[in-house]
Amino acid sequence: MQRLITAESVTEGHPDKIADQISDAVVDAILTQDPDARVACDVLISNGFCIVGGEIHTAAYAPIGEIARNTIREIGYTDGSFGFDYRSAGVLLAVGEQSPDIAQGVAHKDGTLGAGDQGTVYGYACDETPERMPLAILLAHRLTRRLARVRKEGILPYLCPDGKAQVVIAYEGDRPIGVRHVTVSSHHARSVKTERLREGIAAEVIDAVIDQELRAEGFSQAINPTGLFVIGGPQADTGLTGRKNIVDSYGGACPHGGGAFSGKDGTKVDRSGAYMARYIAKNLVEAGVCRRVSVAISYVIGISEPVALDIDTHGTHTVDPERIIQAVRAIFPLDPAGMIAMLDLKRPQYYKSAAYGHFGRENEGFVWEQTDKVEAIRAALN
Repeated sequence: MQRLITAESVTEGHPDKIADQISDAVVDAILTQDPDARVACDVLISNGFCIVGGEIHTAAYAPIGEIARNTIREIGYTDGSFGFDYRSAGVLLAVGEQSPDIAQGVAHKDGTLGAGDQGTVYGYACDETPERMPLAILLAHRLTRRLARVRKEGILPYLCPDGKAQVVIAYEGDRPIGVRHVTVSSHHARSVKTERLREGIAAEVIDAVIDQELRAEGFSQAINPTGLFVIGGPQADTGLTGRKNIVDSYGGACPHGGGAFSGKDGTKVDRSGAYMARYIAKNLVEAGVCRRVSVAISYVIGISEPVALDIDTHGTHTVDPERIIQAVRAIFPLDPAGMIAMLDLKRPQYYKSAAYGHFGRENEGFVWEQTDKVEAIRAALN
């Protein structure tokens, strides 16, 4: 029996993604000066204004207002006709010091680091694609990247920064057999006719990403299905940091923890733990230990080591699951300090992670996407 699996992505000009990118631009700016800083930065963006709040522990100075405006400009909100403009938007700051009650749980007197919060984080990998990502989320991100590219390069000059895509994949058992449906919606200039807009997106975006070989029987597509998307971006919808968790991760292929990734340094296990869980999962699949795996790690605030580690191979394992857990514990550090060191998380790199997903991006220099632990896993499992 066929199953249908769906995932969505949004462009960098979507209000929630604007907020994520500003948050991570602030993280990068502070880590550039102070690699040991602790940052929790959240952004709310709406019609004509941007609020940056959070708790930051550092001696470094970051011109947060300027960072916010530069990020909005780089995304492409450079014209008042888009409904939002980096020059005229009001930027309000509400940033304070990290609570000393939290700080004492993170920075221990013996030099070790405790988890910055409680919670469970999840990582996932599968053999559906070379990137070890679910096909639906991978294609959804390619569509939104392409949508942004044809806007920036003037191929479809009537497009504006906001946009989104959704992909439906048909499966036989646990194997994808093709794309059943694609939806693409793009913010656009009032002057373009709907027919021209749809023809342009069909040819330059959908056909460029979803070739005939990928399309399943009964393939269909929808482009700007409401007919108009003239009012977009923060003018149409409030954006918040961390409101696109499923877009950021695996498109719903596995559970997601309660915390977002963006706006946080590596002491926050919402980020470092989730990245380590992905690193573990991807290396397990690459090593041939399983075809599909979900990794769950649970933390308690102030405590370094996780209180639980669960590895679910969904019945695809080739090795006893208990031995897999033993190998993972021997190879991968799961405490915040160990994860930060192994994954190089003190390095400014987060702004580029904040749009188009944090995983499956093998050419971005993210350590958590490397498969350099394959031989260690195979050796541990003999």
